Amino acid sequence: MIQYAAVETAKVEQEPYPHFVVPNFLGPDNLRKVIRDFPDLDMAGLFLPEATHYGPVFEKLLAELAGPKLRAMVSEKLDVDLSGRPALITLRSCCQAGDGQIHADSKFKLATLLLYLNEPWAPKGGRLRVLRSSTDMNDYAAEVPPEGGTLFAFKVQPNSWHGHEPFVGPRRYVMLNYCRDEDVMMREAARHRLSGRVKKFKRLFGVGKIPAAHVRAPQDGTGLR
Repeated sequence: MIQYAAVETAKVEQEPYPHFVVPNFLGPDNLRKVIRDFPDLDMAGLFLPEATHYGPVFEKLLAELAGPKLRAMVSEKLDVDLSGRPALITLRSCCQAGDGQIHADSKFKLATLLLYLNEPWAPKGGRLRVLRSSTDMNDYAAEVPPEGGTLFAFKVQPNSWHGHEPFVGPRRYVMLNYCRDEDVMMREAARHRLSGRVKKFKRLFGVGKIPAAHVRAPQDGTGLR
């Protein structure tokens, strides 16, 4: 499903930190099927795939994302040793007003991959910015619209600042993090499991739900468990 040739030829930018963008990470046909099979979630925040329902094409994509071929290519392009490092995959479907604040990613991560699964992106908000500092959202080296099939990958280091202008509504992506070791990955996964249970409880009372006007209609009963 992954267009490995596009990954191989993607140019790595070194400033302000090593990163690269692959606009056609998935072919058009695969993209349509993956978006169709992406879980329908009406809440903001990150979820483990195990906490959602999704279709077979999306399941196939998750397996390939975690596979050795992509790992080796990312390792070479970002000049970071990812051999034997555990991979953690999380999903986000909806964005709320407070999301996108400037951050550099946690130290337990070695590299981060964001695969966007949205339709063509018109809004000004929600566009990821590669930032030069932790204080100025407008001082950016690149801006990446979260359009479907676009992959953004970067090496996690103290200055890997990024964020986006506010946006409320569907903003789907898969995040893959290569972690430093198994223990920290398992602790992070446990944190997401607990957070998912809390979100599920709050959802019963309508807390944290994105307004229905912003969320696409459910498909085939998929969604949050």
